Amino acid sequence: MMRTMTTDPGSRRRAPAGAAVLREDVTDAIRSAVFAELAAVGFARMSIEGIARRAGVGKTAVYRRWKSKLHLVLDLVSAVAAQGMPAPATGSLHGDVRAVLELAAYALRHPLASQVIPDLLVESARNPEISDAIKAALLDPQQGVAAVVVREAVARGELPSGSDPDRALDLIVGPLYWRLAVVRGELPPGYLDDLAASAVAALTQGAAHA
Repeated sequence: MMRTMTTDPGSRRRAPAGAAVLREDVTDAIRSAVFAELAAVGFARMSIEGIARRAGVGKTAVYRRWKSKLHLVLDLVSAVAAQGMPAPATGSLHGDVRAVLELAAYALRHPLASQVIPDLLVESARNPEISDAIKAALLDPQQGVAAVVVREAVARGELPSGSDPDRALDLIVGPLYWRLAVVRGELPPGYLDDLAASAVAALTQGAAHA
């Protein structure tokens, strides 16, 4: 998520004649402040005033860019979705599953993401716009990665044709999310290796009995 605090130089556009020029360093400071404010107080208590104060800018600087805190958060979540999640290519089902778990664990243990993601998931139950944005940022990319992992495993003969990527995603990431985001427990040494082995065993055994 933190990569969204930077701006892609290739995306810069010349402002129309007569339009106010929005400084990119100010925009980046505001985006950084939003993540910090979400982690500190949550979406419900977050305010434009608090964001502006944390970013070291006036409220008008925020309102020039986003008309509300909802639009600001939706913009950041959409930026996360646009970055995508790389699909592993280790050459084996176990290696790919282990790589997915490593990336997911890194994201879920990030000091800001560990606070922001659960909070936005709670808010998504009340707000369809946030729900759609979270789905685009979190679920869709992970489903795409799971589809690639399953497709490559089928091509190597590790899984049969017709194996379900959604089931694979549930088995791979579900237990990890439960432990890190819900229970908020620590990962003991070797946990990701054991979880990868268990997920692969469940996928191959389930496929054999399908």
